[in-house]
Amino acid sequence: MQIILLSGGSGKRLWPLSNEIRSKQFIKIFRREDGSFESMVQRVCRQLRKVAPEASLTIATSKTQLSSIHNQLGDNVGVSIEPCRRDTFPAIAIASAYLHDIRQVDGDEAVIVCPVDPYVEDSYFETLKAISAQVDKGEANIVLMGIEPTYPSDKYGYIIPKKAGSVGVVDRFVEKPDRQAAKAYIENGALWNGGVFGYKLNYLLAKAKELLGDASYTFLYENYDRLQKISFDYAVVEKEPIIQYVRYEGEWKDIGTWNTLTEAMTEQVIGNGILDNTCENVHILNELDLPILAMGLKDVVISASPDGILVSDKVQSGYIKQYVDQLSQEVKYAEKSWGEYRVLEVDRNSLTAQIVIRSGASMSYHSHQHRDEVWTITTGTGTVIVDGMERKVSPGEVIAVNAGCRHTIRAETEMRLIEIQLGREISAYDKQKFELD
Repeated sequence: MQIILLSGGSGKRLWPLSNEIRSKQFIKIFRREDGSFESMVQRVCRQLRKVAPEASLTIATSKTQLSSIHNQLGDNVGVSIEPCRRDTFPAIAIASAYLHDIRQVDGDEAVIVCPVDPYVEDSYFETLKAISAQVDKGEANIVLMGIEPTYPSDKYGYIIPKKAGSVGVVDRFVEKPDRQAAKAYIENGALWNGGVFGYKLNYLLAKAKELLGDASYTFLYENYDRLQKISFDYAVVEKEPIIQYVRYEGEWKDIGTWNTLTEAMTEQVIGNGILDNTCENVHILNELDLPILAMGLKDVVISASPDGILVSDKVQSGYIKQYVDQLSQEVKYAEKSWGEYRVLEVDRNSLTAQIVIRSGASMSYHSHQHRDEVWTITTGTGTVIVDGMERKVSPGEVIAVNAGCRHTIRAETEMRLIEIQLGREISAYDKQKFELD
């Protein structure tokens, strides 16, 4: 069974913890058994590997999320990169071509596509296996997951079955009805459409060739910015005469707002925060070292990160995007393939950041043309390389790197350092990478 996890999102609805680089699926909010926290993508992948260890996993994503994926999941996961955003059908087409051309997956194999960030129980992944088995039967080209509704929502699309059953044929779809209509649909057996579906690989590749002109990975990647912007539903689902569904009856939450995210949290405070005993339904998520104290509040979420601070009524937080669109600032926190980068202070001609490098990891070998850098090692040991010259470093040591010098650092143990960037043109784009012998 091949699983494609769609990892997209602009990172605005869960600001300030999410941003252009760190979308909601990478925020660590769920506590593991060992006491540490995991993100939505880590939770989904852990559940998948537990229930379906035989499944092969590929994540379809943009270049901006690549570092976060490798940081949180390691290198033992396939990644299909979208060069730019072109809607869901091109994204699924290039991921399918990646499976066929790069991973050498047989065209008759079942492929299941699902979002990377649902909050679900383990039986959800058993249903994915059931969808795969139904695809193998070849009774329909598309097999959907129909989710048993828990309330009449106007935020989801609905699947109207021809008749009730654990597996059946779709009669029609209804897109986001009002709540009164949704209640009537549910009473007549309607299911939520959670955007989960399966198909045989050859089927999708044939659709890609028909609609996009070619189904090869090389063609799709090199011409991606010129592909037609078209949704999978419009390109494929609406034109299929027979579509089946497999019913899922377990817990399912679409965590897209602060309101729904806090519903899935197992504790009220993550980070440095205190609630007094008069607070009701209040959650704090704090990534700053400064403490947050909340008193006498009700139905409120408080979130703080290097990018900003949010204090909002939970229901009202669903309208955050239009206000975040008005903010103009550089991203101050990002996960890298080698660790983390956090901006501490920005001045006219300087920038100060805290860098964490995982044990055994290293930065790329690179240079900057318009700025000098000064590194102060605070914890850990490793090796610094500047213009090919190696030097062992440990806490307390200071390394100066002039503009134009090629440099990197390798961590033997987890390292933390303070980086000061000095120059009149400090930009994330002022970076050139090199191969290191």
